Amino acid sequence: MGFVPLLGRLSVHEYIALIVGFSFLALETLLRFIIIVLPKPIIRWFYDRSRFLFHQYGQETKPKPKSRENTISDKILKAKDFGELCELFSYTHEEHVVLTKDGYLLGLHRLPSKKGQRKSSPGTSTGKPVVYLHHGLLMNSEVWVCLTEAERSLPFVLVEQGKRFDVWLGNNRGNKYSKKSLYHNPNSTKFWDFSIDDFAWHDIPDSISYILDTTKAESLSYVGFSQGTAQAFAALSIHPQLNEKVNVFIALAPAMSPAGLAAPIVDGLMKASPTLMFLFFGRKSILSSAAMWQSIIYPPIFAKVIDTSLGFLFDWHNHNITSTQKIAAYAHLYSFASVKSVVHWFQIMRNSAFQMYDDDIIPVVRTSVSSYRPARFPTRNIVTPIVLLYGDQDSLVDIKTMLRELPEHTVAKRLEGYEHLDILWGKDVDTDVIPEVINALKIHCIDPGKLKDGVKVYLQTDSAPSYSE
Repeated sequence: MGFVPLLGRLSVHEYIALIVGFSFLALETLLRFIIIVLPKPIIRWFYDRSRFLFHQYGQETKPKPKSRENTISDKILKAKDFGELCELFSYTHEEHVVLTKDGYLLGLHRLPSKKGQRKSSPGTSTGKPVVYLHHGLLMNSEVWVCLTEAERSLPFVLVEQGKRFDVWLGNNRGNKYSKKSLYHNPNSTKFWDFSIDDFAWHDIPDSISYILDTTKAESLSYVGFSQGTAQAFAALSIHPQLNEKVNVFIALAPAMSPAGLAAPIVDGLMKASPTLMFLFFGRKSILSSAAMWQSIIYPPIFAKVIDTSLGFLFDWHNHNITSTQKIAAYAHLYSFASVKSVVHWFQIMRNSAFQMYDDDIIPVVRTSVSSYRPARFPTRNIVTPIVLLYGDQDSLVDIKTMLRELPEHTVAKRLEGYEHLDILWGKDVDTDVIPEVINALKIHCIDPGKLKDGVKVYLQTDSAPSYSE
């Protein structure tokens, strides 16, 4: 196959893919502009027509009576923020703001009390073991609490478990709850000039310091999902003192050095020149129009679009997630993230190494002997106990490669038949995933005596939780 002497020596089929990609983006931009200027009644008409066509030509020609799960799914779909999601299950949350050392304001959410209760003195210590949950790429803290059953929501279960945990949920700079800086306007390019490096140097350690200062705890337990695990791997590897503040790191669907995407053309194109992402999406936030499309497309159709996209890019089929759960959760799936952080992931994939961001955007000619290599995160230096929970059908997890880059004390547990998002929203997470998390916390948290052994918690949305041996 010949090479086109442009754009980083891309092959012909990659060059064609690039043209098609630009054409798609141009069309999407045009449609977005048209939708913005259209009156709301016309937009509502398109929404109603999409709903009619779905029921007219979909698998179900007659809508079925709503079940309890459908009812709660609709409420979750319409919930505007983290607080409203918690209220659906009778939980009261706290909001906190962290100022990072480089001037970003990060939103933190806290669940300090069990269902139906309210802490009398917000923002103070509870004396309970502290657990910190952190989301993945293009997400925010809502992904942990948008499940249709409370017993499948990890934060809710932790709040109720035994004598309970003090649960905190973090947010990355730039997302829905952290879109502010002391120095840069979110409409500026400088605001979005951050990658995984910045999450590791600032967001994670600064959030942990704030939580420990507020709770007066000596250490906390960290539970991350996907990129939330990568941020912890990076942070713990470059901040030796942070290892003393984290008593256990539980990595759900861990991400460190993925092999690549399932779509060959997209995978080859981005690996050939990761910075092409800047040409596609600019240098601010990525997929910023997703919220607009979500607002005008009938939710079941939107869920189908998401499923199709995930299948194309990652070969995920999400069979373990019910259709009602998808409709509820996909509405809270996307949040703002920088294009640079996605470019960073393609750099990692291209070099098959968990490395820091490569600022040298001009490709270096690789020879058998090269003096150039971006700095890698020294993950073997992590002292904190690590527990990996990974799905054996997750295309982004290469567990053998990952274990070679982690310390020997790392424990890996396979979840049979699980893909990536299943670990968050699967129909059986209450029996397959959450018990593993709780067991790890019992072993490693600072005061295991505060938990009841041999007790499983069952949460109900209409009554107080009950406990059974």
